[in-house]
Amino acid sequence: MASTFRGVIEFMNKIGLYDVVLPFLLVFVVVFGVLEKSKIFGTVKIDDVETTKKNLNAIVAFVVAFFVVASVRLVDIITQVSANTVTIMLFTFFFLILVGMLVQGEKGIELEGGWKIFFYIIILIALILIFIGALGWLPKIGEYISQFWENEIVASVVLLIIVVGFMFAIVGGSPKKSKSD
Repeated sequence: MASTFRGVIEFMNKIGLYDVVLPFLLVFVVVFGVLEKSKIFGTVKIDDVETTKKNLNAIVAFVVAFFVVASVRLVDIITQVSANTVTIMLFTFFFLILVGMLVQGEKGIELEGGWKIFFYIIILIALILIFIGALGWLPKIGEYISQFWENEIVASVVLLIIVVGFMFAIVGGSPKKSKSD
């Protein structure tokens, strides 16, 4: 037996809220925000106050959002990427809650140095995999790698990544202060 709220969600789905209205609003807000921040269309000086050309930014954002909504494939990609990104955010949130339970005292844990960069890299890799998966390329890449895993090219790329990683670990980092400083 479906609840009343489930019926409301299904009704909103039928009228196109999730596959037309929300993607349109998301793209409009993001494009408008980028145009406002970058001031790509210039600024106007009104009463000694310099402002962006909001009307032009809004029109461009409106058109771009309509083009995106017109493409079913783009809407599917936006929906899939948004859902997976929220999943990563929830995973990170619950992980931090569990780590916070293990901390004693009031100071808490603050990631510094290598750990902070490590978690940034993990999140970046997860986001890249989400986008590649949303585009439908992840299975193709997996098939290629499994098909040519013993190929010298794949082995060379893996070795190159490992060598660059070790070089970065050895050479990277903050400069050491000399005794004369």
